Amino acid sequence: MMTHIAETDIAMPSRAAMPRPRRSSRARPRPHCSDPRWPAIATVLTQLHEARRRSVRIVDADCGTGTLLLCAVRYARWLGFTAIEARGIDDAAVLVGRARAAAAHLHDPAIGITFDTSDIAHALDEEADFPADIILWHGCAACSDAEARAVTCAGHIRIAEPGVAA
Repeated sequence: MMTHIAETDIAMPSRAAMPRPRRSSRARPRPHCSDPRWPAIATVLTQLHEARRRSVRIVDADCGTGTLLLCAVRYARWLGFTAIEARGIDDAAVLVGRARAAAAHLHDPAIGITFDTSDIAHALDEEADFPADIILWHGCAACSDAEARAVTCAGHIRIAEPGVAA
């Protein structure tokens, strides 16, 4: 006797019983940075994400080669942010060029990142119209009053180097 598939009962596992694929921690390792401001950045991004924020705007004043800002946007994406806008500002064109080259390797539509060569105080004044969620800077050890005022107006949360007045 020949058995037809239509006559055979094949129990399919329920959707709940099917194992879900796990994300490999090797596929997307948790970003980490050696900058002394990194623990504060990771904490703030985690708090924003736990508050159900899905978008974040980060400005790095005096960004140098952009290493810290790139770490921050990668970490924000790793946490699950779906819209990340970032801007690095420095007055050294050579360093901004290196930052742009490093950012060119980011291929994620959720991340928009720019690096600009500009006077930092002037660029931060521009940011005051639409303040960032997070401002990264070195602190006010040797900054002018104009820079300190510009940083205050440019973002909601300011993260400076530990031990330097924010």
